Amino acid sequence: MAAGQCRPGVRADYSRWRQVEDAVQAGSEGSTPKMAALRAAAGSGRILLHTRQKTFHLCKARMSFANLSRGKKIALSTLGVLAAGGSALALTLHHSVYADLELHSPSYPWNHSGYLSALDHASVRRGYQVYKQVCAACHNMQYVAFRNLVGETHTQEEAKALAEEVEVLDGPDENGEMFTRPGKLSDYFPQPYPNSEAARAANNGSLPPDLTHIANARHGGEDYIFTLLTGYCDPPAGVSLREGLYYNPYFPGQAIGMAPPIYDEAVEYEDGTPASMSQMAKDVCTFLRWTAEPEHDHRKRMGLKLLMFSALLWPLIYYMKKHRWSVLKSRKIAYKPPK
Repeated sequence: MAAGQCRPGVRADYSRWRQVEDAVQAGSEGSTPKMAALRAAAGSGRILLHTRQKTFHLCKARMSFANLSRGKKIALSTLGVLAAGGSALALTLHHSVYADLELHSPSYPWNHSGYLSALDHASVRRGYQVYKQVCAACHNMQYVAFRNLVGETHTQEEAKALAEEVEVLDGPDENGEMFTRPGKLSDYFPQPYPNSEAARAANNGSLPPDLTHIANARHGGEDYIFTLLTGYCDPPAGVSLREGLYYNPYFPGQAIGMAPPIYDEAVEYEDGTPASMSQMAKDVCTFLRWTAEPEHDHRKRMGLKLLMFSALLWPLIYYMKKHRWSVLKSRKIAYKPPK
């Protein structure tokens, strides 16, 4: 018997015999045969109501999982397992069956990707040349100064000569006027636009990002930048782009406002390296990794020193543990009360 079948009868009996008790209480002063009959009926009603309440609680107890038959238990358990497994499978396959036109960059074997591998500083120097001649026309690096190049990509004299090629606005002078001067090592890389509004106006509303930390600011790092620079292609059939946009499957949304920046022989390297598209993309990605992590080589060098120091320290710790502390850890302290 279900709980829903027991409850209406209990409520009906309770309301009926409640009316009888009210009537008995209203006429309790008179002791007539009619009132005696009413009292007897009220007593029997209480007994019946108590019995029905016990039946109702018994119905509720019979609904538990433990009271079901073995076949019903197996059926319910199988149904629950199938429902949970189907939900997990649907959630797992949600992203795998989702059709996405955006491509994800593959992983490339960079020279500095190892745990103890340093940057190729010759490539970093060539990457700076690519940035200066190609990327600096639209993108700025407001957090990199010419002094940061000293000892990394250029000598102090070379970095000073590069800084002097830039005209820096300075002042005011003794007359209260601004003036221009040749750059110094303490100056930062020049910005191509005076403000962000001018940058948007010159690039059809798109704001070229700062490239100082772009290798850390984009998912995939150098892999994403390399595939973005070399991944321009014609849009597939059915895809139309508005004027001023270019199709790149590695860019979120596939429509990018930056024209293909590099092509074969776009620059002429100082060291005579052939300037192919992939070579220039590789060099500028290495340069951007260095600007995002100037401490890259120092961090790995300190990690190597830490490992070498740990190799000497661990045997000493093991010796102290087994031979020095063993006396303290193995001794037994017993208390003998005085007699």
